[in-house]
Amino acid sequence: MNSNKMNIVIIKYNAGNIESVSNALSRLGIKAEITGDHEKIKAADKVIFPGVGEASTTMSYLKKEGLDQLIPSLMQPVLGICLGLQLMCSHSEEGNTPCLGIFEEQVKRFVPQPGMEFTTKVPHMGWNNITKLNSKLFDESLENQFVYFVHSYYATVGKHIAAEGNYINSFSAALHKDNFYATQFHPEKSGPIGAKILENFLKL
Repeated sequence: MNSNKMNIVIIKYNAGNIESVSNALSRLGIKAEITGDHEKIKAADKVIFPGVGEASTTMSYLKKEGLDQLIPSLMQPVLGICLGLQLMCSHSEEGNTPCLGIFEEQVKRFVPQPGMEFTTKVPHMGWNNITKLNSKLFDESLENQFVYFVHSYYATVGKHIAAEGNYINSFSAALHKDNFYATQFHPEKSGPIGAKILENFLKL
């Protein structure tokens, strides 16, 4: 991929994991700009909304910076990652937080079945497969492949599901609506499979 022909922005806010996303894009030959500047975000060819953090404090920051209004208004392809996916949903149980409302799905905390607390620990951390792929983020070769997750909360299965995961219960491993895409897993930490998913996003 030619980085000179693509203007990629990673939204800068009070959440972790931004540098690892930038590094993953660098491995694909893409130099992304990390910024919270509204005009630069609006002018980008593609926008990535990553995140590792806590929902309520992060939503408070987004509101303070006006990003809660900007992100849902974007017209170019947008990719949310991990907390980014959760904040793009309608509501999170984490801090009883109203979110951006791009997707109608709810975000709930994993609750192990009684007696299963040691075999199904929370957070869900590690490699899990994804199935029922239904988005241009994926192609047939990615069905049932393993990707890397770290999360205690999950998006419910609803009409915007683009990939399904299963840990304790079924959940939305990816979501898609119009120009908005999101993954609960970390493509930047998912090896060649994750790199392929990032490449597919950059081709949209």
